[in-house]
Amino acid sequence: MSVLIVIPARFASTRYPGKPLVSLRGAHGQARTLIRRSWEAARAVKGADRVVVATDDDRIRTEAEGFGAEVVMTSPACRNGTERCAEAHAALGGGHDIVVNLQGDAPLTPHWFVEDLVAGLRGDPGADIATPVLRCDGRALNGFLADRRAGRVGGTTAVFGEGGRALYFSKEVIPYTGRTYADEEATPVFHHVGVYAFRPAALTAYPGWDIGPLETLEGLEQLRFLEQGRPVLCVEVEARGRQFWELNNPEDVARIEAMLAAMGIA
Repeated sequence: MSVLIVIPARFASTRYPGKPLVSLRGAHGQARTLIRRSWEAARAVKGADRVVVATDDDRIRTEAEGFGAEVVMTSPACRNGTERCAEAHAALGGGHDIVVNLQGDAPLTPHWFVEDLVAGLRGDPGADIATPVLRCDGRALNGFLADRRAGRVGGTTAVFGEGGRALYFSKEVIPYTGRTYADEEATPVFHHVGVYAFRPAALTAYPGWDIGPLETLEGLEQLRFLEQGRPVLCVEVEARGRQFWELNNPEDVARIEAMLAAMGIA
């Protein structure tokens, strides 16, 4: 089964305009843009047949082509990364069995997250889309709660039921636990990692569906699948000692750079 990885990237982010071009310093002080680090993460995935950057901005196109990425120009009318992936896949002529949306704000995504995700979708013919979830330890959960108290979106959480079928995703911390956990203690809260693997038919249909009230409220594109009654598979992945964070706010730059330094990633 052929696998295409699309990295959607737009300049006009509501929360952080221009973030694909933000510079992130690695362990040895080497600066690379966010879009380059995301592309390098995608290139490390085993079994991917093609990796492209999908954007509507010439500044991002110039940067991406400068470090050797294949770029697909898409419409500014795309309302989120999934719609941009759908347009990019169509522009490339289709033909891939699985399309992965590796969002351009997740440069710390380990390659095995994507590999496990693709394997999960291959093994579950009833799912239209698969997405990874990572069990929070107390340190991660406390960080989420601290961000929410400060009015920041620190990440997205997921709840799921039998067979890994998603029940809901939220920028709030769910489920409610009512207790405090030690830093190294496992919790019942799962961090949703913003990567998606789609079957092409579901991806092609997605832009034609109406945006529902839950997607509108949460600003989470994957909720459109749930609101349409389409099955979403949550695949639990393991950190294997790697730290993970997405760049959502300007404050996250220092956090990600500290993680790059701690993990020795140049």
